[in-house]
Amino acid sequence: MFRPLELFIGLRYTRAKRRNQFISFISTVSIVCIAISVTALITVMSVMNGFDSELRTRILGAIAHVTVSGIGETVQDWPRAVKVAEGTGHVLGAAPYVETQAFLQARRPSGAVIRGIVPSLEPKVSDIDKHMVSGKLTDLTDRSWKIVLGRELALTLGVDVGDKVTVVVPQFTATPMGAVPKLRSFTVSGVFELGMQEYDANLALVSMEDAQRLNGLDGPTGIRLKLDDMRLAFPVARTLVNQLGQAYRVETWMDTHSNFFSAIEMEKRVMFIILSLIILVAVINLISMLMMLVTDKQADIAILRTLGSTPRSIMGMFMVQGVLVGIVGIAFGVLLGAVLSINLPVIVKGIEHVTGKSFLSPDVYYISELPSQLMWSDVGWVVVVTFLFALLATLYPAWRASRTQPAQALRYE
Repeated sequence: MFRPLELFIGLRYTRAKRRNQFISFISTVSIVCIAISVTALITVMSVMNGFDSELRTRILGAIAHVTVSGIGETVQDWPRAVKVAEGTGHVLGAAPYVETQAFLQARRPSGAVIRGIVPSLEPKVSDIDKHMVSGKLTDLTDRSWKIVLGRELALTLGVDVGDKVTVVVPQFTATPMGAVPKLRSFTVSGVFELGMQEYDANLALVSMEDAQRLNGLDGPTGIRLKLDDMRLAFPVARTLVNQLGQAYRVETWMDTHSNFFSAIEMEKRVMFIILSLIILVAVINLISMLMMLVTDKQADIAILRTLGSTPRSIMGMFMVQGVLVGIVGIAFGVLLGAVLSINLPVIVKGIEHVTGKSFLSPDVYYISELPSQLMWSDVGWVVVVTFLFALLATLYPAWRASRTQPAQALRYE
């Protein structure tokens, strides 16, 4: 549709100094509105990407990307299973563990998950060692009977490093007074804070040997794996199932937290649709500008028609103008959105420093800084959607221009 003639005249109309300055003003407003809408959409999507990435990092810093467990209580021939897992592609590390539900008693009682770990292998599969508030994981040695608590769990129990905690597990022993649960006193040797309520308030770590002895087990209950790309968890799990055989059960983080991350993804899509409506509102200004321009150029359109221009050619001339305004608005919007998204954490810190108020108070939120992660795939979708809206906005005014009758338009000239 856009032959050189239509493109030349459309660009000439855009560059020309119009007699009606109000049309120029509306054109500028259309560009500004489109740019602001694109900037807002890119920034909001970047913030949501930042929160998504932050939550994934925090959650997957405590859980395994892939978990291998046995059919029974323990994993059969677990050293072989660890060797096979470490030899599988995309696996960065593997570590055995023992996990059980327990009841903890100190100044106040609380339930928790007791996880027995190997301190030297745990950094290969989790980031808990990087989030220690006090103490260190290497204190969890065999027969040390030491325990590391999540910060919220420690506050609930009312204990600190050096205090005693009684751990009761659902394993019963026969006594003259009947069956009683197993219990053991542990010394708090450390406190960690991952920033996720699920783990800070419900997870306690001990050495794997102590956990086995406490639960009467002769091996780990599972093996936790960390991958170089968590999105490959499913194909890696399928490979492990084929290599290990039927005596093992393999689960991924997608199986245990799929609903949570699906909800985040759905929220992101809904937000994209809602903010796209803002772009649609901004494009309405473009329709108004083109309609006034068509009215202002009635005489020019009539002359072009008498010189042989077809309705299709006239339509192309005005579509060029509308699309050009959209492209300029998109270009400014992408530039501003990218700059704002990249520098948003710094900008927010500056505003907090000036106003003295925190947007995300660490006393209330576990993520105290506003995260932002610019993804160019999202920018591409924003550009495509905005361009389509701008293109559709030009159709009706351009069609009206193509329907202009030369005799009627030149009657009063």
